[in-house]
Amino acid sequence: MDPMTSSSPADFGRVDPDGTVYVRTAEGERSVGQIPDVSAEEALAFYTRRFESLELEVSLLERRIASGALSPDEARGSINTVKGNVAGANAVGDLDSLATRLEALAPVLAQASEARKAERAKQAEETKATKERMVAEAEQLAESNDWRGGVNRFRSLLDEWKALPRIDRATDDSLWHRFSTARTTYTRRRKAQFAEQAERREGAKRIKEQIIAEARTLADSTEWGPTSGAFRDLMARWKAAGAAPREVDDALWAEFRGLQDQFFNARQATLSEQDAEFKANLEAKEELLGKAEAEIVPVGDVAEARAAFRTFLEGYNALGKVPRESIRGLDNRVRALESAIREAEDAEWKRTDPEARSRAEETVAMLSTEIDKLNEKITKAEARGDRKAADKARDSINTYQTWLDQTRETLADFSR
Repeated sequence: MDPMTSSSPADFGRVDPDGTVYVRTAEGERSVGQIPDVSAEEALAFYTRRFESLELEVSLLERRIASGALSPDEARGSINTVKGNVAGANAVGDLDSLATRLEALAPVLAQASEARKAERAKQAEETKATKERMVAEAEQLAESNDWRGGVNRFRSLLDEWKALPRIDRATDDSLWHRFSTARTTYTRRRKAQFAEQAERREGAKRIKEQIIAEARTLADSTEWGPTSGAFRDLMARWKAAGAAPREVDDALWAEFRGLQDQFFNARQATLSEQDAEFKANLEAKEELLGKAEAEIVPVGDVAEARAAFRTFLEGYNALGKVPRESIRGLDNRVRALESAIREAEDAEWKRTDPEARSRAEETVAMLSTEIDKLNEKITKAEARGDRKAADKARDSINTYQTWLDQTRETLADFSR
């Protein structure tokens, strides 16, 4: 781009005594206006400033075209507009040089158009490759038995597909047909699988109802040995039956478990000779468990808590049996203690998750780059006097800055 002219205004214009100002071009001399009652220098300076504004406009257009900020169509329109402004400009300066610079933009624009075509072709190839990979994955999923993850993955693939641009119609339609066919195949196989599963669950329901009926006849038995064996057999048949429909399975299990408890609780009541030993064991376990709960919860240092739990568990398991009715309560407390440690471990992992940290860092970098680009737009808009564009860019910066602050807070959590 040519630098702004350093020639004298007198080289390209003059002023009549009546204040009429003329500009000289290759086509000759023409009047650009009249400013009476001022000196010739002031009149000439007024129209020279107009030329300087035009020259700045040409320079900005050259830079925008060179940087690729304008599409070819936008660039052609801008060039024609500025050409019109220069051709009839009421300004004093080297208007011919501005016209020459505008003409010189034609080959630059042609080169930019070719580059844009190449970029679009490259984008189309990349989109095609992406869709082909998605189709291949969909066809693989269609033959899989991942009935839970497959549904979610197909949903994600479909969202990704919709976000991609279209390529040539024949190729795009062909790839979509394969993708849609794979999704339909998977859906049909999944429905068939669930129908078969529902049938199996109904069969399991009937088997479990029969097991419960048999358990009722055993619940009041006092033949502890044979009846204990019979209940073990019923439990084996229960497990082999599989799951009943979800809405009744828990109720069936509760009823069967209740009948079991009825028998085994009665048997336990007759084993009074074990009560003293079991109660002593219970007191020792409760004391040990209470001490562990006080030392470990709330969990501070995860490693120390896990080590303390292992030490506790060794001593706890070394103690003998406890009354049957106390087992569940003790187990629940032990599980609750272990769950507290596991939750603390999970929280520590999430806080230090390298993948989540990496995603947060990438988001901060992306948002910062966008804000830098918007600041450049504001500078350019203010330079050409486009207040609306500058204000719009500032509004966008405010939005991006809010997102950036939130993401930085998230990123800061990983360093705590």
